Amino acid sequence: MEYAENSRAAGRQAILLKHLRSVVPTSQEAPVQAQACLAGDSAAYERRASGMDDVVIISAFRTPMCKAKRGALKDCPADDMLATVLQATVDRTGVEPEAYGDVVIGSVLGPSSQRANECRIAMFLAGYPETVPVRTVNRQCSSGLQAVADVAAAIKAGFYTVGVAGGVEAMSQTPMAWEGGVNPRAAQNKKAMSCLIPMGVTSENVAAKYGISRDLQDKMAVSSHQRAAKARDTGRFKDEIVPVKTNWKDPKTGEEKEILVEHDDGIRPDISTAALAKLKAVFKKDGTTTAGNSSQVTDGAAAVLMMTRREAVRRQLPILGIFRSFAAVGVDPAIMGVGPAVAIPEAVKQAGLAIDDIDLFELNEAFASQATYCCDKLGLDREKVNVNGGAIALGHPLGCTGARCTATLLHEMQKRGKASRFGVVSMCIGSGMGAAAVFERGGEIDEPRNVRPAQKMSYLSRDAQ
Repeated sequence: MEYAENSRAAGRQAILLKHLRSVVPTSQEAPVQAQACLAGDSAAYERRASGMDDVVIISAFRTPMCKAKRGALKDCPADDMLATVLQATVDRTGVEPEAYGDVVIGSVLGPSSQRANECRIAMFLAGYPETVPVRTVNRQCSSGLQAVADVAAAIKAGFYTVGVAGGVEAMSQTPMAWEGGVNPRAAQNKKAMSCLIPMGVTSENVAAKYGISRDLQDKMAVSSHQRAAKARDTGRFKDEIVPVKTNWKDPKTGEEKEILVEHDDGIRPDISTAALAKLKAVFKKDGTTTAGNSSQVTDGAAAVLMMTRREAVRRQLPILGIFRSFAAVGVDPAIMGVGPAVAIPEAVKQAGLAIDDIDLFELNEAFASQATYCCDKLGLDREKVNVNGGAIALGHPLGCTGARCTATLLHEMQKRGKASRFGVVSMCIGSGMGAAAVFERGGEIDEPRNVRPAQKMSYLSRDAQ
């Protein structure tokens, strides 16, 4: 009788507490055992961070990031770069392009209508059917991330179930120049005039206002190159990079040949603070911003495949990441580089998290001055920021950067597994803005942070003791 009473009690516990499970079917008399997950907070369930309406990332690919004018992609058309990652998205995931509700591509420098047509051409070159639409988006340096946010919002709104976001910039072929005149009324408004300040000057403004020394900036630059070199040499970028086959013209001989571009080519592993200290300031006499502690001018493209979790489950696709939140904010255009220091807390708050919950940051290094300021302002652990290098080493192809950072972040989080659950992508934006997005690693299970080895197995919840 006592044994039967104990069995009935165990059955009630299994139903109510959820973390007790019979070793054999309940129709047979048998002991019970705890599930593999033993949480010190007595939670009687396997916590899940999943919802079938979640917007998830299935894949995120990028081309190598190559130096503009001098690098391996200098002669590669924008539509060829974009077609490469669009085709890889289909080939490597098996998701047919007919299912894509939209393709949204970030682009900054390419002439608006022309670049839109080039993106349409890229789709056809990648084998996409005419039924798939495409559009471009331009929020300056955050355009690639804005594309990701736009596709996530459209999926959430129910406009479509599957979409592709990305970015492309051929900076070798498109000059960074103001077209036409400036509205004379701008002179009547200080903030309006500040929108016209060269980006390098805004970097000097940040350094002067917040006391970011030349030495600190150069140290960040060296760290960026060293981390990127290590990541490249150890194959850390292998899963995110798609090689590009293109024609390349030798600037010395004029000879043209077909090459396969497989690696980022702006990384300088042997750079030192001593070497950087010899460089002259570019934007201000006795300034601190140099070519060595600023982001590189770069060619590249990236693409991110997104869908609802329900669709991913239906297709039995592995999930690389989960889109959790996005924020774009405005700041003083004269110090536009501070944007991430405002955008990151907002995006993290929207995700219901705190800064300390974030395990990895991809913070675009437009300039070492502003990246240093943002890290210091938010109290970020530098061991969590740009662990595989940033834009100083890898480059900043304006419209592509947000999508590139998303790919780099999600693949690194996947490699780290349970040690990296939440990540942030953020950047400053010309004319005075900042943007940030929060992503979660792709596993469904919400692992407790306070799990510890069980010294003695009681088979009961702490609440039932």
